[in-house]
This record gives sequence, C-alpha cells and structure tokens, in this order.
Amino acid sequence: MPHAPRSVDELDCRILLLILREPGIGVLGASRRLGVARGTVQARLDRLQAAGVLPSMAPPVDPASLGFPVTAFCTLEIRQGQGHEPVIEHLSAIPEVLEANTITGSGDLLIRIVGRDNADLQRVLDRVIDDTHVTRASTAIALETRIGHRTVPLVERLLEETSAHSTATRRPEDQRPQ
Repeated sequence: MPHAPRSVDELDCRILLLILREPGIGVLGASRRLGVARGTVQARLDRLQAAGVLPSMAPPVDPASLGFPVTAFCTLEIRQGQGHEPVIEHLSAIPEVLEANTITGSGDLLIRIVGRDNADLQRVLDRVIDDTHVTRASTAIALETRIGHRTVPLVERLLEETSAHSTATRRPEDQRPQ
C-alpha cells in the first residue's frame, strides 16, 4: 500500500500520544483532556484510520500471556516465478505466524512466529516450510524482548517537529505567550 504524503499535524500527534499512552481513555476523555470538541477528536481519529496512520483501535495482545512465550524470526527464501502471494496465502492459514514482511538481502520474507515451547515451535516451523514455494528457512529464536513494538517515541518526535514548524510559521501577532 503506497503511503500518502504526511498530513499529521500537532493536534493529531497529541491525540495519538494520548490514546497510545492511555488506550482506555475514549473519545470523550481525550476531548476533555486536550480541550477540544468531542466531534473534533472523533473526526481526527476517523481521518487517521482512513489514512492508515491508525490501522486499528484494537488493543495489543501479548502472545506470551496467551500461552505462546517462544518467539522466533524466520527468513524465508521462496521459489521465484510465482511471486509472494502463494506463500502469503499459506502463511496466513497458520495462526502462529504473527507477521510477514517482504525484505531485501539473502531472503525474501521475514516472518515472526510464536509457539508454546520449543517443540511446539518446531511444529509451527514444519507447517511454515510445508509449502512447495518455500525453498529455505533460517530461524532465530528470540531469547528476550529488549524493546517491544513501539511508536510513542516516533509520534513524540513528530510532535516536536510539527510544533516547531507551526511555531516558526505563525505570524508574530498570532503567537501568544505559553
């Protein structure tokens, strides 16, 4: 999916940071906290979702807490000529495949998988490579997650940039003491 030009402003960043830090705050709570109308927050969230900035309002789920504490990353090499779709279709049918990314380098896909233990992880790997389009797999088991999936620092940086830009582009008569 191609990315649209960045159209996230300071208020969008403030809304994103609030819901990332406090996922249960809701639209009304966010509007009160930010001092803007409820309809404004809802419209901004709808726009952010439509633009793909906020793909889902679903809460994150921890696979380890569900009984899948073993995580591994697999680099897959696939048979050329058929494209990625047959392999993606195959991987999509395996619930323990959490993510698949097309990559550059020696492999074609990088996938993240989980298992209940090492034996279960082997079962998942066997399912992954049981496809005529997968020619080779290289696996690394994650021992510990040091930095989990995160976006708050990225949104904070964007907020700093948009705040600095909006301050620099304001006319002197529009600037109020903070």
